[in-house]
Amino acid sequence: MAEEVKKAPKPVDVNSAKYKLGKIAADAYTDAFQAKKEGKIVAWVSSNFPVEIPETLGIATVYPENQAAGIAARGAGERMCNVAEADGYSNDICAYARISLAYAKLKECPEQEVAMPDVVLCCNNICNCMIKWYENLAQDLGVPMLMLDIPFNPDYDVPQSIIDYVSAQFWDVVAKLEELFGLKWDDDKFQEVTGFSCRASRAWLAATACAKYTPSPFNGFDLLNHMAVMVTARGKETAGEAMETLYKEYMDNHANGTSTFRTEEKYRIMFEGIACWPYLRVTSTGLKSRGINMVTTIYADAFGFDYNSFEGMIRAYCSVPNAINLEKSRDKRIKLCKDNNVEGLLVHTNRSCKLWSGFMYEMSRQIGEACDIPVTSFDGDQADPRNFSEAQYDTRVQGLVEIMDANKAAKGAM
Repeated sequence: MAEEVKKAPKPVDVNSAKYKLGKIAADAYTDAFQAKKEGKIVAWVSSNFPVEIPETLGIATVYPENQAAGIAARGAGERMCNVAEADGYSNDICAYARISLAYAKLKECPEQEVAMPDVVLCCNNICNCMIKWYENLAQDLGVPMLMLDIPFNPDYDVPQSIIDYVSAQFWDVVAKLEELFGLKWDDDKFQEVTGFSCRASRAWLAATACAKYTPSPFNGFDLLNHMAVMVTARGKETAGEAMETLYKEYMDNHANGTSTFRTEEKYRIMFEGIACWPYLRVTSTGLKSRGINMVTTIYADAFGFDYNSFEGMIRAYCSVPNAINLEKSRDKRIKLCKDNNVEGLLVHTNRSCKLWSGFMYEMSRQIGEACDIPVTSFDGDQADPRNFSEAQYDTRVQGLVEIMDANKAAKGAM
């Protein structure tokens, strides 16, 4: 029998966006460990908390949601959820929260280790589960929790009253961090950080907007991986440079007729909801094998905070998808569908986000109606693999394909 010849690994291109973004994401963890060794302050931070605060104050940051996603993607989500559930946490609460609370107890998980915090910084413009999750972290770890409350906005635009309310809290959090840890706010540093954040955001939004080209110059699942940098490091200079590289690569792909979507793009869809990290390969392959490219998702653009003033920054944090009313949420998604020539909507009904899922049923119907595209959904979870059925997912995707085919045939017959 002939001996199997192994292919030599492809050389790493250190100038590529993939390498740069991967390094930034990895460095966020190693930098926090190094800060801990040096006696510097480490904070665990919710993903839509203003990064401008810890970056300006020189606080190293860890993002429990990103850690939980990494643990789930590497196959340890169920194990960590079981640890939390054994301590009495219901499996009805967020799987990210269960994984994070389990890590707070164990203080180890080989799938993704993080430095332990001196403070937890919470912002509820994602969901109100964050409040109790972070309160429990603070209590279990014996560290202070600082809360920035961004209320749900029932109006279409953010009123001045909410901007004033959140602005006051912003400076209160700064003052408390200064008092707790002997830190000093620097206005010049703040201006530098906001510049880095806006630079990264502009490049990121330009890169995601490249999906307007047909075929798209990228595989939409790239967005789910690359947005980790926009969560953890958008206030760093390196993030802006890497995102500009990503945008350039996508534009080069468009000019050359190439794409990171490595097959023929037969269909273009919007993916709604958080990725199913334990089944990311399954969900991606289930689309790619049918020529379906997920060209856009609201949660990629949600981390593009571009502004030109302090008030603009506060307005941006008050305008993330989960803090705004149905009408504005719907219109943002309709715009993405129309701008990117979307032909179908695939909705992940995430068990960890029950209130959002109910909200999304009606919104999905309105999006489908406004864009004249079919909508289908599947049950799952972002981190707990016990709540995902491959058979159901495959059936729903196949049904979506059949309706998109029928729509194309009908339009072709006109």
